[in-house]
Amino acid sequence: MYQATTLDGEEISVEFKGTQIIYNGTPFQWTLEKTGKQTFLVTKDNKPFRAEILSIDYDTKEVSLKIDKSIYNISLRDKMDLLLKEMGIDNLNTAKVNDVKAPMPGLILDILVKPGDEVQKGDKLLILEAMKMENVLKSPGEGIISTIEIGKGDSVEKNQILIKF
Repeated sequence: MYQATTLDGEEISVEFKGTQIIYNGTPFQWTLEKTGKQTFLVTKDNKPFRAEILSIDYDTKEVSLKIDKSIYNISLRDKMDLLLKEMGIDNLNTAKVNDVKAPMPGLILDILVKPGDEVQKGDKLLILEAMKMENVLKSPGEGIISTIEIGKGDSVEKNQILIKF
């Protein structure tokens, strides 16, 4: 069984029994035809719907779908997610960042954040030049910048702390 929650809080359950889909405890009769890379034609009760996958975040298991002209943001949970939630350890995907270290020796070309900034996983923090290549260092998780330990133009060594959270 899978569970989903829409952003407006609606809880949905989906089960697969052979080729039969059970939607919120009721058999769900439909057809699905792929019409493009991310687009589908869904037919339910002889009524066609155009569906498009707008985005999928595999880490957070969140999907954004456009069905006809409406957009639905859905958070998916499988058996393991439900078990982890039941045990009270369902927030393991949210990494708490303590610091960012230099992955290699190099020169700090630019600092894109300042103390007090709130960052999310994947946000750009700074640009490090190493071996004549510019490397954008991104946040490995979410947090608030406490201090920046280096300055623009500084040379840094591998594993040197650059930013503290």
